[in-house]
Amino acid sequence: MSIVSGTSRPRAQVPGEIGIWAFVTGDLIVFSVFFILIAIGQKEMAEVFSTSRESLNLYFGLCNTLLLLTGSWFVAIGVERCRDGQGSDNARWFKLAIGCGLAFVLNKIFEWEAKIGAGFTPLTNDFFMYFFIFTGIHLLHVVVGVVVLIFLLKVSQRPTLNSRDIRTLESGGIFWHLVDLLWIMLFALLYLL
Repeated sequence: MSIVSGTSRPRAQVPGEIGIWAFVTGDLIVFSVFFILIAIGQKEMAEVFSTSRESLNLYFGLCNTLLLLTGSWFVAIGVERCRDGQGSDNARWFKLAIGCGLAFVLNKIFEWEAKIGAGFTPLTNDFFMYFFIFTGIHLLHVVVGVVVLIFLLKVSQRPTLNSRDIRTLESGGIFWHLVDLLWIMLFALLYLL
């Protein structure tokens, strides 16, 4: 793979397209409201939240955190290798990230199945309402992120990458890192605090 001459961007330039940054800002605002709602619930219903949190399996949360962090690491390597025009095996990094995303989805389904099987649903109390709704919205982000990663995989396999391809790869990577950041916040608020 090669990068078309003269298309590499200076390192000081902000990666990606302006549109992805507008989306990231909007999504962070929406999730900030979610985080505030969880914090208010924690304060107003401390005993309910504490008791409910104890019924969560920390293993599921930790596993999902490791999957997304590892997936983000793979995406960062893939984007950087494509940006620098290194080798023809760049696609493998995106394949590995896709695997991490799909494993997250499966793990989340198993977690929900275990919770529902134990009698915990969104109707159980406010904690579980927040848990299912907000992890569900995040799961939707992961599914969209996997679709984005599949697209990035296709872009990374082009024999020559131009500056637009690189910006596309960067923008997709930014979205995946957003998904990771949102999960870290949800993990801390729902499983740990």
